[in-house]
Order: sequence, then C-alpha cells, then structure tokens
Amino acid sequence: MAIRVLLVDDQPLLRTGFRMILEAEQDIAVVGEAGDGLQALDQVRALQPDVVLMDIRMPRMDGVEATRQITGPGRDGPAKVLVLTTFDLDEYVVEALRAGASGFLLKDAPANELVQAIRVVAAGEAMLAPSITRRLLDKYSAHLPSGDEPVPDTLHTLTEREVEVLKLVARGLSNAEIAADLFVSETTVKTHVGHVLTKLGLRDRVQAAVYAYESGLVRPGAQ
Repeated sequence: MAIRVLLVDDQPLLRTGFRMILEAEQDIAVVGEAGDGLQALDQVRALQPDVVLMDIRMPRMDGVEATRQITGPGRDGPAKVLVLTTFDLDEYVVEALRAGASGFLLKDAPANELVQAIRVVAAGEAMLAPSITRRLLDKYSAHLPSGDEPVPDTLHTLTEREVEVLKLVARGLSNAEIAADLFVSETTVKTHVGHVLTKLGLRDRVQAAVYAYESGLVRPGAQ
C-alpha cells in the first residue's frame, strides 16, 4: 500500500513542489494539503494520512501546536509528523520534537532526502540522527530543565544497562557504536533500545534523546 502523505505549508508553491516530487514515487500518495495548523487537524481526521509533512511557522495555528494535537493523547489516527524548517537550527524544532514529531527536514533538502525521510518516518523510525537532535538540544539548552528537578518515576523502570543505553542514544551513538562501547552485540543493543522505548512510552530514538535531556539524565554540553 502507498504511504499516504498530507502536505501542510502556508506557501502554495512549496506544496506544489513537494507534491510533484512525492507523486513521482510509486509507493507514495499525496492525499491532501493544508495551509495552516487548523486545516491540518481537519485534514488528518478526514484523510487519515500516514505521514504529515508539517511546516512550523504558519498563521492561525503553528506547526508545533498542530503536531501536539495530531500525535498527542486521544489522537484520531496513527499519523507521524515530519517537521519542515527553513533553518538548520530553528528553535521551534526542539518544541516540535517535544510535541511528538518524528524528526525534521530542511526545506531546501534534495528531493531524494525528502522521499527517503517520508519512507523512514512512515516505517515508524526517527528521520534524523540522534546527533542532530543533541546539537539542537545543546544549542537551546536554556529551554531545558537545569537538571536539579526530581528524576521522573518512569526512569526508575529501566535497568542499569538500559539507562546506559539511553545515555548513549542521547549522545548520538548508533547501535553499532553503542555495541562497541558496551562490548555487546548490535542485536542486544537493539533489544535494549526497544525496551527503553516501550517502558518510557516513547515513539523513537529522537524522543528518547529528548527524554534523556529533559529528565536530567544527560546534561546539555556534557560528553
């Protein structure tokens, strides 16, 4: 079945360009468009897309709030959100990731990257490398907790090894790098990552990295 995509951007020309790129792919179908966050919510309910390609800065309702409502509790469908941004380090991207986005993509990214990002997010994976997430969080550390706050109860559900893995995920290490660091197999690391996501109720590695920062487990700028 084709991946159903909803395009959300307040610039019609950009939506047209994205549509042309995506509709050239046999496994992707653009099912609708929206010019702001409110229209996006209506379209998500009506069209049930798999992936929402979401601009951040829009009139009426921005992409962060729309993302929060699409991916939050009581959502109507399984839509994943891939955020679009004009700038490599847009402060709103951090908020969008917190709100539940599965990653972000620059608007000037090559067409093949856009297509691949849609496929990766549709498969339930994080589109961006955890190292990019860490760079974002480090830059906007002023928006994050100081680390003096109480440790969330959910963190205590993890085993000691799972906490180690979570820290390494937040540092931007791949499964292969984590395996080498902990002297275990990649399969074992993948199992640990899966347990971390399940126990913490997280969608992907991006949200795991955000959680590690917000819980104080990893400090901005720490190695």
